[in-house]
Amino acid sequence: MTGRALKIFGIDPGTATTGYGMIVIPAHGPAQAVTYGVIRTESKTPMAERLHTIHADLTELLTAMQPDCVAIEQLFFFQNITSGMQVAQARGVALLAVAQHGMPAAEYTPMQIKQSLTGFGKAPKAEVQRQVAEQLGLSEIPRPDDAADALAIALTHALFFAAGNPRMIR
Repeated sequence: MTGRALKIFGIDPGTATTGYGMIVIPAHGPAQAVTYGVIRTESKTPMAERLHTIHADLTELLTAMQPDCVAIEQLFFFQNITSGMQVAQARGVALLAVAQHGMPAAEYTPMQIKQSLTGFGKAPKAEVQRQVAEQLGLSEIPRPDDAADALAIALTHALFFAAGNPRMIR
């Protein structure tokens, strides 16, 4: 990296709660959290409106924050295919917002995120969250969990980027 800071925006997609977090990697020194939080939608709201809210809020955040790149969690289906499909829809509108801003995006699996931050691909969520707080110099673990996850995704991208191996999807 040249002498300027790299701004990475992480997204943990979901229909009820989409986590976001932006970190900055200065030319010299440790990563720092810029902002983090969640976009919430109500379960009784029609899915189209929920997806619109996620897209609109991410668009607003990306416009305001102007990151250099975005990292998003890659989907990993377990047993509940219905909730997996809903997460896929949220991920789709998130990727649309990113593409509309012309920003490069990278994706990482949950196992890659755990491996990069803890050294163990099956690490418990609490350990990943402790590493997020420690690596960003935060006095406590970011809450809610989805915000901490988004910061973990951004940190993972920083580590892959530094190693010259980002998982770019466009």
